[in-house]
Amino acid sequence: MVYLFLAEGFEEVEALTPLDYLRRAGVEVCSVGVTGQIVTGSHGIMVHTDITPDQVNFDQIEMIVLPGGMPGTLNLEKNQIVQQAIDVCTANHHIIGAICAAPSILGHKGLLQGKKATCFPGFEPDLIGANYQNQPVCVDGTIITSRGAGAAQQFSFALVEQLLGKEKAEILAQQVQW
Repeated sequence: MVYLFLAEGFEEVEALTPLDYLRRAGVEVCSVGVTGQIVTGSHGIMVHTDITPDQVNFDQIEMIVLPGGMPGTLNLEKNQIVQQAIDVCTANHHIIGAICAAPSILGHKGLLQGKKATCFPGFEPDLIGANYQNQPVCVDGTIITSRGAGAAQQFSFALVEQLLGKEKAEILAQQVQW
């Protein structure tokens, strides 16, 4: 199961593109509204999420996705279920995807030490210990980071590739006319 966490103030493109592309690739994805079942993005788009945090099954996690946006990233970071999901992924070598400002959450937890990572410009100091890369997407082991909304498709392809393989990501790219 992939859990995509949404909090008030999330960046819509960074959340909905991975959600859509992972589902197109046949992945079971649950959107989790950490600030309520209906979550409003940073540009006023309201999303009705699949589940609430108390319904997350930590035994089923294969991957989590953390979209950026402000104050969405701050709201994700202060949520204990999100923190627990990150810890479960880290302990079990599951994939963590974070885009825009959200890689800062991983940096603050010390998970980027010695890893290649990227983020939205200005958040580089929050990637504590990372080997910052000025790239749209960085994959280092089980951590995938991305710069922002303009890289949401590339980020989504990287998520699919890490979970299902390069061939599946290439098929998806052809299907969406990338």
